[in-house]
Amino acid sequence: MMNNFKYIIGLSLLFLFVASHCMAMDTIDNQIYASLLKKHVIGKRVNYDEFKKDEKLLDKYLAILSQTDVKSLSGNDLFAFYINVYNAFTIKLILTKYPGINSIKEIGGFFSNPWSKKFILLRGRTVSLDHIEHDILRPKFKDPRVHFAINCASKSCPPLLNEPYEGKTLETQLDNQAKSFINDKKNTFIKGDTLFISKIFKWFKKDFSDNPLSFIKRYASGELKEELNSHGENINLSYQTYDWSLNR
Repeated sequence: MMNNFKYIIGLSLLFLFVASHCMAMDTIDNQIYASLLKKHVIGKRVNYDEFKKDEKLLDKYLAILSQTDVKSLSGNDLFAFYINVYNAFTIKLILTKYPGINSIKEIGGFFSNPWSKKFILLRGRTVSLDHIEHDILRPKFKDPRVHFAINCASKSCPPLLNEPYEGKTLETQLDNQAKSFINDKKNTFIKGDTLFISKIFKWFKKDFSDNPLSFIKRYASGELKEELNSHGENINLSYQTYDWSLNR
């Protein structure tokens, strides 16, 4: 009698464990990443010195990403997952050479660049940052706001958000990132009849429907919006020099 009771209790606990484990697979535990970002991303800069001290914690989070079954995710949850993958593994890439580098472009070989380096492990497959961006994020989700969410660890790149991207808040996060970048006078400003903008709009012009000006107008506010309205369509575009210095 007692043995049967123990068996039933044990079996019940096993079912509870499996059920809770399966439920956890439907969402990503971003708590470690959230604490690291809050601690080491100050304003528009990343404190890589302190991140280096917490590299083992970052590795634990990367392991969570690596083991995630993406088939259990969909929609904005999947979109947010891949943005976090790109950003978290970019930090890891920097830390593999830090403090001996001043730019992400110093990583790589003679015939390769940091974005083509295969070091991201996802469910047994090793891929590159290029794969995440150009084979998944851009073609699958077709949302130009992603260019203001993923971070290339450089000063001219849109700042790294100091919190993980989450499916439930993704729309707000993407909008805020686009607005923040576009309305920063260092990134977007008018001189005479010329609008100076980031080279992101040149490199990925197709993602902005070949019309960067229309996208910029959509997210412009305050003084920038007033100036753009006063010029109408009679404005030239000029792309600024990209600063690849480390965003530390």
